[in-house]
Amino acid sequence: MTQPLPIAITQGDAAGIGPEIIAKAFRDAPGLLRGCFVVGSVAALRRGAACIAQPGDTALPMARIASVREAAAVPPRCVPVLPLPGLPAEPPAWGRIDAAAGRAAADCVVWAARAALRGEVAALVTAPLHKEALAAGGIAFPGHTELLQAEAARHAGVALAEMPVRMMLASDELRTVLVSIHVSLRDALDAVTVANVLGALRITHAALARSLGRAPRIGVAGLNPHAGEGGLFGREEIDVIVPAIQAARAEGIDAQGPFAPDTVFMRARSTPQRAGEFDVVLAMYHDQGLIPVKYLGVDKGVNVTLGLPLVRTSPDHGTAFDIAGQGVADASSLIEAVRMARQLSSLPA
Repeated sequence: MTQPLPIAITQGDAAGIGPEIIAKAFRDAPGLLRGCFVVGSVAALRRGAACIAQPGDTALPMARIASVREAAAVPPRCVPVLPLPGLPAEPPAWGRIDAAAGRAAADCVVWAARAALRGEVAALVTAPLHKEALAAGGIAFPGHTELLQAEAARHAGVALAEMPVRMMLASDELRTVLVSIHVSLRDALDAVTVANVLGALRITHAALARSLGRAPRIGVAGLNPHAGEGGLFGREEIDVIVPAIQAARAEGIDAQGPFAPDTVFMRARSTPQRAGEFDVVLAMYHDQGLIPVKYLGVDKGVNVTLGLPLVRTSPDHGTAFDIAGQGVADASSLIEAVRMARQLSSLPA
């Protein structure tokens, strides 16, 4: 039987909690993590494993691998690490913005993305990076999503505009997709155009139709309070969002709205007691969509990039510089990100 392709986990910013939550995931969910490997620095991962070790225990062992094929042979509760040349020899100080750490985090993501685009790995799971450290390191992209978009466009030989992507944050209770991602609120308002909303609806429909096995029910949030109240609080719903929904419905997409942003997420939330009215909510900007999912439980949320020719998931939290190195960071969201990456790439859980 052919061995399934492995999943690449990028170390994230080594000054943050990435290395320690990776070590916790390999320690606490060994079955789920079998066949996964880490792209990064052995020294950074070893330090992360040391900070979660209990008194009297030995730190989780590391296994240096030379190729992705070697990951499958590494025993449980041992972390396979594929070290990249050129990464810092020593990890940075905990909890501080470090330009070299920002560059190293980006290098790991680029390597994993290229491996996925070449068909060498089934998916990539990205540990958190720090946007200020990325900028300090000379990286021209504000986050994972934009960096991966650029790599996918380069691989396909197309312009960025021809590789549209969207961010989805998903938990077992709520999914939300964003029209715009890491831009200022002022720029996010300008991004609410018919083309951008319609593009987001198309990407959301295509991605969830594959994973759900049916057409998703998409609830669309308005931009303004009360979804504009018939134009009293703004005309974006009338002039932009409604035309985009109508165009999407003409293409067979089950999009409804726009609905008042302060209630649509409650209507979409699915619990054991009540199924949600929608499979996903399309939000008009970053915080409008992410706050509801994170409020329901940051330990359960998973960030998924839609529109790429690869599977990428991530925990829904950041680098947590304030607690990095203390061994107290929760690995639950990273574990869920690995679980979802397996589901999306049709690997056994």
